[in-house]
Amino acid sequence: MRVPRAVASIALAALFTLPGIFAAVTHAELSPPVTAALAGIAVLGAAFLLLWACDAAQKDVSQSLALAVVALIAVLPEYAVDMYFTWQAGKFPEGDYAQYAIANMTGANRLIIGVAWAVVVIIFWFKTRRSVVMEEERRLEVRFLAAATLYALFIPIKGSLAWYDGVVLIGLYVWYMVLAAKRPQGECEVDGPGGCIAALPRARRRAVTIVMFVFAAATVVLNAERFCEGLVGTGKAFGISEFLLVQWLAPLASEAPEFVVAIMFALRARAGLALGSLLSAKLNQWTLLVGMIPAVFALSHGAIDHPIPMGGFQMQEILLTAAQSVLAVVLLATLRLSLGQALLLFGLFAGQLVAPAAVDSLAGGTVFGLHGEQMHSVFSFLYLIAAIALIVDQPRRLAGLLPWRRPSHDAGSDSVCAHCGAPGARDAPVPVPRAGT
Repeated sequence: MRVPRAVASIALAALFTLPGIFAAVTHAELSPPVTAALAGIAVLGAAFLLLWACDAAQKDVSQSLALAVVALIAVLPEYAVDMYFTWQAGKFPEGDYAQYAIANMTGANRLIIGVAWAVVVIIFWFKTRRSVVMEEERRLEVRFLAAATLYALFIPIKGSLAWYDGVVLIGLYVWYMVLAAKRPQGECEVDGPGGCIAALPRARRRAVTIVMFVFAAATVVLNAERFCEGLVGTGKAFGISEFLLVQWLAPLASEAPEFVVAIMFALRARAGLALGSLLSAKLNQWTLLVGMIPAVFALSHGAIDHPIPMGGFQMQEILLTAAQSVLAVVLLATLRLSLGQALLLFGLFAGQLVAPAAVDSLAGGTVFGLHGEQMHSVFSFLYLIAAIALIVDQPRRLAGLLPWRRPSHDAGSDSVCAHCGAPGARDAPVPVPRAGT
């Protein structure tokens, strides 16, 4: 991207934040839809600024810092929304905030796999007629995602999300970061506005990066509450399910930049890099985001032994999200995702999204005695059956998840970028998949 275009992109993203910032600072009394729109656009602009600042920061931070701090800052918008709902749930445990926190978390996790992963593979297939193959180094993320998913399956079984669940999930993420920090780190080619900032002289680059970080973070903090309350108010005003608005619209606003960057990589035939970054995002949210919910609730509520209140529907949401993750782990155990597998992920996602409303709209509101909200249990079963069928058909898939397996490395692919997973010396060659893999 040329410098004028990069500057224009940064200026446009910053411009998007200004109406939301002004409304937040002046405490403007606006209708819920306008409040949600202004705050959502501000969060979207801030998310792009954070993403570009993170790209540029790779030039000035150590390997471990790039892995830990930069990766966390990039997902600040999503965390801010979910932690606001969780904090309010602790203050008002009898209200609906707890279900909003679960809705936002489950929606963000399912969107990454059901939409973002699938779209990357579909775009890459139409450009190259090939499946997406990730670097061998990404096996670490797949293994930790498998461990987190296995643990998450026990949450709906025991019927609570308690403080010790947070300890386990956050512990898994910390363990992953420790191991990931030991991987060799190479130079990463940064494109777009982030690349233009990275090309600046050191002093100017650091100043611009810090200003973007502070400005974007302040924007997110200022607008998180207004965005959340605006979504809830919009649902109540128009008779739309607030749960669905929080579950699907909020994650789209906060994660759109990451999705856009992944799609751009896929369009440039670098889908392995795109899918690898989305895999890291899924692992981050499935461990750290879920693990922080009981911790933030306990701080707000003032009682560590009181789990966040959830009913049977919220447990079904967590089970469905965990079941989707089981299928995703089994598919990625070979570090390869084909067009058919991507369509399976997208089809099941679309089905679980549409089926509840479709069933409720039927005369009697049931299918085979099942109500709309019970369709989530059906799709949880379908995800798990699909995963089991893949394992039965190809048992060696599980070998890729075993921690004692010694993976082979292609020459030149040992060094990877800490932030995006790109090979250091050059792009890793796309292996030609063999039959049956």
